[in-house]
Amino acid sequence: MSEQPNLLNLSGVSKRYESGAATVTVLRDILLEITRGESVAIIGPSGSGKSTLLNIIGTLDHPSSGTVTLDGRDLTRLDELELARVRNGQIGFIFQSHHLLPQCSVLENVLVPTLASPDKGLRNSAPDRAKRLLDKVGLGERLVHRPGQLSGGERQRVAVVRALINQPKILLADEPTGALDRVSATTLADLLVQLNKDEGVTLIVVTHALDLAQRMGKVLELRDGRLSDAK
Repeated sequence: MSEQPNLLNLSGVSKRYESGAATVTVLRDILLEITRGESVAIIGPSGSGKSTLLNIIGTLDHPSSGTVTLDGRDLTRLDELELARVRNGQIGFIFQSHHLLPQCSVLENVLVPTLASPDKGLRNSAPDRAKRLLDKVGLGERLVHRPGQLSGGERQRVAVVRALINQPKILLADEPTGALDRVSATTLADLLVQLNKDEGVTLIVVTHALDLAQRMGKVLELRDGRLSDAK
């Protein structure tokens, strides 16, 4: 069998929920191929299943049918322990809410994901990498500050660096600018585009912000449970 050319492949992915005697289908036979280093935006109306799709890609949820393959590995065949390792080592997450630990400094928050890494070399090099990335996003002078001492935009930038600290293959962002003012949202969009270029990390963004979506290399639309190129 030849090597998988794409970093991510979804084939026939559907998601159904049981609601009493009724079955609600959120995703219908999703087909998606994403190459390494690509940037993709997924848009669509509220309730169309965008976050559900992102959670399935990130192994936070399971498809009812179909396969999800990351770097040639079928994630639907892995047990929960194996999926946890994939999440920690190969997937970075950015949410609308930053989920920073209020009692920890900026640097400590960024380093949290490395605590569970089995890679000793990565753990040892993580502080230097964290400082380099924080400097790149304009927070090099805020290492010892706590989240409560930062603006909303600054907290979200810390969350971005935290998502990158374990050198993931893919970065998943769910409405990353949704809680930010326009200036902070533009700054974060600039940052995501630059990190996609500089770090080579594959980027998938779910967003209602069309200006952010249009800065990605590809824009897809999820509507009525089906994914297609945006018009």
